[in-house]
Amino acid sequence: MADDPPRSRSARQAAEAALVRVVHHYGARPEFVVLGGLVPELLCVGSPFHHAGTTDVDVQVNLEIARGSVNTRRLEEALKKAGFKPDNERVWRWLDRETTPACIVKFELLADLDDQPAGSTVRFDQCDRLGAANLRGSGFAARDLVPHGLSGSIDGVVRTVEVNFTGLAGFLLAKAAAAHSRRKAKDWYDIAFVLLYNSEGGPSNAVTAVLTKFGSELTGVTRRALDDLLANFQSSRDQGPEAYVSQMLLDHPDSDPVTLAADAILAVEAFHAGLFGSGSRAQ
Repeated sequence: MADDPPRSRSARQAAEAALVRVVHHYGARPEFVVLGGLVPELLCVGSPFHHAGTTDVDVQVNLEIARGSVNTRRLEEALKKAGFKPDNERVWRWLDRETTPACIVKFELLADLDDQPAGSTVRFDQCDRLGAANLRGSGFAARDLVPHGLSGSIDGVVRTVEVNFTGLAGFLLAKAAAAHSRRKAKDWYDIAFVLLYNSEGGPSNAVTAVLTKFGSELTGVTRRALDDLLANFQSSRDQGPEAYVSQMLLDHPDSDPVTLAADAILAVEAFHAGLFGSGSRAQ
């Protein structure tokens, strides 16, 4: 997508450093759960390929909202102290433009609230400019969380913080929902990469993780998102394999594009078949 800057290792480092600053100023482990492009590297430890990274910090804030305005106000103050400023048009996106001119870090907040319309903006009480985009399916991330320690330098002092990241099942279902709703190349790439190289052992173990956590919930809009995922990985010309191959060739130019596309297609097919049975599709 045109509004997504190129991914790189330096951009990922800037995003992770920004996350450390926010959590440090928050003063404790926040209730939010990281679900975006910072997650795959944690899920794919030992992969023969490195993940492309991200320039964004995407967080799911259902648990912050459940704690009330004290928590959301605390998060807004932490963002301000960490150098972020609200986007002029989107209260769910805050920007840190001070890293480098080529790497603006975006901190984006997602909610999944049944009492609010899908795609709407949720504004937080007692906050100046903070809110969240209500994205159906992102709530899976908040129900499969794993705390991780991160370290970074703040004003010349190394600080260590603890942050909630989503696990394998929460990541895959939240990402499938995101891909279904916004059609971004980075979502297709992230899903294929994690299915292939997750530390649990590839697509079959990803199936086990999803069925164990959310096996009774793969219906309705979630089923449609997963069917849509399969539909976009049918051939090398579909946007799923194209997104995966394009990014992998940027990061690993010696790779064979035919093999890359085939790997992505087979991984998604195996994932879908493991969840629903071979050839099974919602009507």
